[in-house]
Amino acid sequence: MLNYELELWEKGLLVAGVDEAGRGPLAGPVVAAAVILPPFTEPFIKGDSKKLTKKEREEAYEEIKNKALAVGTAVVDSAVIDRVNILRATKLAMKRALKDLKYHYDIVITDYVKLEGENCMPLVKGDEKSLNCACASIIAKVIRDKIMEIYHKIYPDFNFASNKGYPSKTHLEKVEKGEYTEIHRKSFSPLKKKLF
Repeated sequence: MLNYELELWEKGLLVAGVDEAGRGPLAGPVVAAAVILPPFTEPFIKGDSKKLTKKEREEAYEEIKNKALAVGTAVVDSAVIDRVNILRATKLAMKRALKDLKYHYDIVITDYVKLEGENCMPLVKGDEKSLNCACASIIAKVIRDKIMEIYHKIYPDFNFASNKGYPSKTHLEKVEKGEYTEIHRKSFSPLKKKLF
C-alpha cells in the first residue's frame, strides 16, 4: 500500500491522498476528503473504506485524524450534482477538500480522478495502492454515512440509515413509483425517467 508514497517521500515530497464517497447513490451528497500523513508513516489501517466494517471505519477515522498532518473535507449536495453532473461535482468536492487542508502538499494521489490544476497522480484503485488515499476514503465514507443517518431522521421512509442513498430494492421501488425527496439526484436514472 506504500509503493507510491515511499518513492515520493524519498524525494522529499509531501503527499495528499484524496478520495470520495457517494458517487453512485440516488440520493445525498458526494463527500470528498484529503489526507496528508507524515512521511514514512507505516500502514496502520486494514485497507480502504470498502474493506472495513462500520465499527472499524469509525475507529480508523479517529486514528487517521490523530496521525495525519492535515485532513480536509468537502460536501457537494445533490442540487449541485444535478446541475453540473457527478464527475464535475466529485472533482469540485475533491478540490474543496484539498483547499480545506490548509497545509502545503507537493503531489496529490487520487483514486483514478484527474484533478486539473494539481500535480496529480490518478491511480486505478488508488484507495488500495496509496495509504493517504485509503485514509481519505475512510474519512469521506464516515462523514457521508453520518450525513445520511441525519437524513434518515428527516426521511425515515427511505431508510437512508441503512442504504445510504444507494439503490436498495425498497429504495428503488419507491423511486420507481415516483417517490423522492429533496436530496434525491433528479439527474440520475430512474428518477430522471420519471421527471422528464
